Amino acid sequence: MGQMMKDSRNKQRKPTRHTPARARKVERRYGQQLRKIASYVDTIVRGFDVTDETIYPSMVSALRRYADTLTEWAQQQAGRMVLDVALRDEQTWMTYSEDMSKALKDEIRNAPTGVVMQRLMTEQAQLIKNIPSSAAQRISDLVTQAQIDGMRASELVDAIMATGQVSKNRANTIARTEVARAASTLTQARAEHIGSEGYIWRTSGDSDVRSDHEGLDGKFFRWDGPPIADKRSGARAHAGCIYNCRCYPEPVIPD
Repeated sequence: MGQMMKDSRNKQRKPTRHTPARARKVERRYGQQLRKIASYVDTIVRGFDVTDETIYPSMVSALRRYADTLTEWAQQQAGRMVLDVALRDEQTWMTYSEDMSKALKDEIRNAPTGVVMQRLMTEQAQLIKNIPSSAAQRISDLVTQAQIDGMRASELVDAIMATGQVSKNRANTIARTEVARAASTLTQARAEHIGSEGYIWRTSGDSDVRSDHEGLDGKFFRWDGPPIADKRSGARAHAGCIYNCRCYPEPVIPD
């Protein structure tokens, strides 16, 4: 009976298609902005004589002060990214839903996404500010661990000098993860507004798809019941809502 119900849902109209080129464009723009933060983190670190252990507290303080200056800029960049994603999501619904009635299209267009967008912008602004904050915490932790483990000075210096690259990697992960998560979250908000109970998990269909997600591809999941998206940690998430995920939800809309 459960399988029959799932199959029935799968046969209902699925109004959207994924547009990876648009998603990558938004991700590229967002990533470029976040890497600016990582680059300045590297500049701050290299501006100190890292062989002098007495300057480490000053380096940490400088990074934290930098994070504090980013509030307005972070809000602007977060707002731009979320707006880009929201417009792309709306265009996707409109472009690939010719079979929908005008009334249903109007309902989708007028879905109450404002609260969701505001939440996403707040979360993104904090993630941006966390790039230098995390760099500061990393250096502080390295120094503490070095004292406990008796790490050689040269090893500590190398680890601290790698902070810029670590921040760049973090920036790339944020851009890749958060653009997809914002898109999936907005898709969910619009879909639920018009009565959708769930979606079909879709992968990007290439060789980079993680094995956990290959097993989810093509299956129906309720919006109120995200599946296990990472078997190692047991973390549950909807398509596109876990780190480095390029999958997306294809909403199932009842007739």
